[in-house]
Amino acid sequence: MGRKLYVGNLPYSATEQELSDKFAASGTVESAKLITDRDTGQSKGFGFIEMGTDAEAQAAIESLNGTDYDGRPMKVNEAKPQEKRSGGRGGGFGGGNRW
Repeated sequence: MGRKLYVGNLPYSATEQELSDKFAASGTVESAKLITDRDTGQSKGFGFIEMGTDAEAQAAIESLNGTDYDGRPMKVNEAKPQEKRSGGRGGGFGGGNRW
């Protein structure tokens, strides 16, 4: 069990401080990060919480998974390691003119 948790199905109005406060009931919150769209700054509806210990992380999952957050059932589980991405935006060739 890791200490980093994935939190999904969040309302777009959620803030990192509100998330931190919700999870503080289960133990020490070391960090709270909402994921936002890089162009608009709008929340994407999910984020990550890092708890102080594995036991606190497990307690947070058990007490908060499925609970209501502004009319939406929160999804809380252990975060999976981020997969490595290939560099760049991928291939593709421009639509050049054919002679």
